[in-house]
Amino acid sequence: MKQPVRRLCFDALLTAIALTIFVIEMHIPLSVGIPGVKLGLSNIVTVAAIFLLGPVDAAGILFARILLGGIFTGQILALWYSLAGGLLCYLSMLVTHKLLDTSQIWLASVIGAVFHNAGQLLAAAAVTRTLAVFWYFPILTVSAILAGLFTGVAAQFTVRRLEKVIRK
Repeated sequence: MKQPVRRLCFDALLTAIALTIFVIEMHIPLSVGIPGVKLGLSNIVTVAAIFLLGPVDAAGILFARILLGGIFTGQILALWYSLAGGLLCYLSMLVTHKLLDTSQIWLASVIGAVFHNAGQLLAAAAVTRTLAVFWYFPILTVSAILAGLFTGVAAQFTVRRLEKVIRK
């Protein structure tokens, strides 16, 4: 996608989609009894953006979604958790993006989900000033693998569908 206006519009569209998914997911009660466990469906957009558009566009989409999501849901403290998780997730997916091809997008998503939870636990440890929150890490890792696999497969499907649109 070479035209800057077209690219900006596509980025804005993906940001709006990710934000909508994020806000809807915040209102879906996922009762597994463990704080912080959710599917992270808006990450489908982030993963797809990294593989379709590259790191700069993906970062803009991710951080706009995190900032606007914190404002729209009124959960400003959650904004810090999202930023910490989102940053580690993003950085880990950038590294894996360089090593994987589009048939392995699901793996980048799984790795990103695990790092997202690590980032959120680091934020929680800073806020609570205790390392006890890291007892959640094994449970959150299992949930991250499952959720990352689901969102990764969805992102892989999305990339296959949108590659033709993007490359025009």
